[in-house]
Amino acid sequence: MLIKAFMNSRKKWILSISAMLLSLFSNAQQVSKQPDKPKLVIGIVVDQMRYDYLFRYNDKFNTNGFAKFLKNGFLFRNAEYPYIPTFTAPGHAAIYTGATPANNGIVANDWFERAVNESVYVTEDNTVQGVGGTGKENQMSPRRLLSTTVTDELRLSTNKKSKVIGIALKDRGSILPAGHIPNAAYWYDSQTGNWVTSNYYMNDLPKWVKDFNGQKLADNYLSKPWTTLYDIGTYTNGLPNGAFYRNAYKGETESRFPHDLPALKETNGYELLKKTPFGNTMTLDFAIAAIKAENLGKGQNTDFLAVSFSSTDYVGHQFGIQSIEVQDTYARLDKEIERLLAFIEQYIGTENVLLFLTADHGAVETPAYMQSMNVPAGIFKSKGIKKELNKQLSDLFGEGKWILDYENLQLYLNNTLIEEKRVNKEVVTNACIALLQKMDGVYKVYASNELPLITDNYYVTALKKGVHPLRSGDVIIQLLPGWFDADYAGAGGTTHGTGYSYDTHVPLIWYGWKVKAGSSGQKVPITDIAPTISDILNISYPNGTDGNVLSDILLNK
Repeated sequence: MLIKAFMNSRKKWILSISAMLLSLFSNAQQVSKQPDKPKLVIGIVVDQMRYDYLFRYNDKFNTNGFAKFLKNGFLFRNAEYPYIPTFTAPGHAAIYTGATPANNGIVANDWFERAVNESVYVTEDNTVQGVGGTGKENQMSPRRLLSTTVTDELRLSTNKKSKVIGIALKDRGSILPAGHIPNAAYWYDSQTGNWVTSNYYMNDLPKWVKDFNGQKLADNYLSKPWTTLYDIGTYTNGLPNGAFYRNAYKGETESRFPHDLPALKETNGYELLKKTPFGNTMTLDFAIAAIKAENLGKGQNTDFLAVSFSSTDYVGHQFGIQSIEVQDTYARLDKEIERLLAFIEQYIGTENVLLFLTADHGAVETPAYMQSMNVPAGIFKSKGIKKELNKQLSDLFGEGKWILDYENLQLYLNNTLIEEKRVNKEVVTNACIALLQKMDGVYKVYASNELPLITDNYYVTALKKGVHPLRSGDVIIQLLPGWFDADYAGAGGTTHGTGYSYDTHVPLIWYGWKVKAGSSGQKVPITDIAPTISDILNISYPNGTDGNVLSDILLNK
């Protein structure tokens, strides 16, 4: 009996050792399959995704979407934007340049350009023409971006053999990540429901893009009502269906589920698609088509696909953080993430692809909703502010247009008039500060040229990083927490743009090639993404970056 027991024990021991060796061999094989560099990098930006959405809505997430990113990827729990203002264009630029607006020049979506004495849009370029669509909205290029992107540096390092493509419904969400020298940047044309570009990139759309547009997917996605993905009674992480603190679609008499998209399309046209979760669906449809048609990840050099999901921003602005519409949009986006990960695994293998997922900014709670619960919040009344300030300054210093423009909580002073009137600019600036400081919702007003002198204030540091000497205003307003400058979202919907945590704190998850599972609570500025990718690919950092490298934290060695 003792001999038999010994033999059985020995047999079990041998089987256990064999299983362990087999597992080690299998893991070694798996590691050996991984290339020295990823064959494809995919950057995913979810427009207006607050960090807490990863967990707030996870009762609607399945195991193979966001949850898979979190389980198998590396999460930085304290990633943030280190500058003000937090808008779409500066966010996308910061991610891919590794620089703040002070260096990359993207200070907002729109700003006052002194050289032309008018407000300009970040990617507008009247020297180019749209391809696949007409009109000023398609005359776009990256020319106002003043530094290189990691995608530029990839193209330069491989003598343009690496392919780089940007895709987003928003032109700025595609153009800025793709950089100055990509193969292509595509965006959505609200007039036709098609994907378009400009002749900055090419003179004609590739056949695969024309074929994709020929499917008329926008018509298909707008051909049926928007109903919730799951039983509407299970959407309990916010206000009930049709509650206050939201904005109705144009032409909608009652803002609640179901939304009659076919009828609303008659009033809103193809623009409507962007304001539904199906804009994200069509974005991923197009991204997968691009990967296949361009054979991304199948060449000798690393390729890069920059994808931005814009509909989350449009839906958020429309309905607000507490709405079922936002909850359902993220439930559906989770399905798109699942579809992308499954496609990558089948197409090229996850071990060959490096992915990161982040957001360009967050969002604030609707002030009216917060006020209903006695939480401090409000709307800064900026309507007519330029006219009123010009009147008061004229009373002080003589008749004239002392303020050229007001944008992004900034005043642009008329330097020519100040010189003509022989008035000290500092005196005019201080007069503006004194007048603005009395307004409701204002925390502090600064002269932009005095910001460098203030060194011990977190928010002033953020303001400094958002100021470019050639593009920013002379006087800058900082609002109180919970306040914002956007009348349209005061009673319903939401917006963003401040330096407070609801706008700056965003997800940052890495996944795929050599990425270990785990998380870190260290504070990580979003400008660390680009130099980290450069480090992984052994290429030059973008030329304006001030970010740090995270590779040693998130990669298996």
